[in-house]
Amino acid sequence: MSVDIPVWAVIPAAGRGSRMQQDIPKQYLRFQGKSILEHCLDRLLSHPAIDGAVIVLEADDRRWEEISYSSNKTVFIADGGVERQHSVYNGLTMLQFRYGNDVIVLVHDAVRPLVEHDDLDRVIAAARAHTAGAILAAPLNDTLKLQNEDLEIARTLPREGLWRALTPQVFHLQVLLNALRRVIDDEIAITDDAQAVELAGYSPALVAGSGENLKITMPGDLALAERIWLNQRNQQDHE
Repeated sequence: MSVDIPVWAVIPAAGRGSRMQQDIPKQYLRFQGKSILEHCLDRLLSHPAIDGAVIVLEADDRRWEEISYSSNKTVFIADGGVERQHSVYNGLTMLQFRYGNDVIVLVHDAVRPLVEHDDLDRVIAAARAHTAGAILAAPLNDTLKLQNEDLEIARTLPREGLWRALTPQVFHLQVLLNALRRVIDDEIAITDDAQAVELAGYSPALVAGSGENLKITMPGDLALAERIWLNQRNQQDHE
């Protein structure tokens, strides 16, 4: 992929996040004076390689009107779909309509506000160099146990070669758009965008990402995110 091709972030933010046990969608929960989504936008839009963002929201989302972010880069709003894959697809079609197919898309979870610029540098560079795109991921270090129906250990699974998929996941727009169209048309359930690309016959590159790239999903994650955020800021202050 040419270094001249623009990079746009696509942030699916139409989910409700029931595991957080909160009355509002988890992307609007706050720490350090900002919502998770605002922190996420600040991280992405402050990166010099990212030209703008598409935020995919529920059609009746009114909380977005209260969002502010520090960048003057362009942010578009697209309507969310039934499932995450439909939401990402809607964001991609908006970009295709405005800019054509010569776009690199960086799909990022709205509740990962702590992604670091070094990781963004590396995953974008890998995606530019790799036709199938690239994703941030982390090698598995814990021992894996398979349960039986009685919630007992059935057996231990080998962890060699296994990675946890993170985001961003970065692809050429047309590769991901075609892959998502196929899984939507065939009604295939997927758990991340890379899976759609894999099913289309591609093998995206794995880029080792920081363990601090936390996905905020459970009630205790918000306090952990704040501690990581403060630690990252302290490190920046001493650089």
